[in-house]
Amino acid sequence: MQAVVIYESMFGNTRAIAYAIGAGLAEYFDVAVFPVGRAYPTSYNQADLVVVGGPTHVHGMSRPSTRQGAAKQAAAANSGLILEPGALAEGLREWLASRVTSRGHGLAAAFDTRMQGPAVLTGRASRGICGALRRQGYELIAKPQSFLVTKANDLCPGEQERARAWGSALAESLSLTAESVGSS
Repeated sequence: MQAVVIYESMFGNTRAIAYAIGAGLAEYFDVAVFPVGRAYPTSYNQADLVVVGGPTHVHGMSRPSTRQGAAKQAAAANSGLILEPGALAEGLREWLASRVTSRGHGLAAAFDTRMQGPAVLTGRASRGICGALRRQGYELIAKPQSFLVTKANDLCPGEQERARAWGSALAESLSLTAESVGSS
């Protein structure tokens, strides 16, 4: 079975979570992890599972204006932030609106990174990702997951381990489903 993790990342936290999820999925799947700028239909059309995630910006998925804001934040003196390669290019919002339509079916899951705090205050990019995946015809196999970052823009302790465990749980549930279907 094949799984693909597609992510958007501004400062590296979402990338780190995407690779941790991929490591968990790798216990049961052949896995590829791609930044959204390299996620072409040939990279995900044959996948049994597509996992999509990005950072939460202004309560949802990033937009060109919020990506510009992230660049300004990174450029500020003493910010300590380093902008990811390709961070200012097309984001998940645009990709989901244009490229996913070539597939339009299959199994999917969504995740995001966001600040600590109640989702009603911080927002969740994964909700928008889920909606876009559903509109494209994907069947969501799990509730969206949020992985938390601190105000200093570091992943909270244990989040990478939690992401790996979530990836493993996704893969195990699909593996068990495939086994039960195969034995029927």
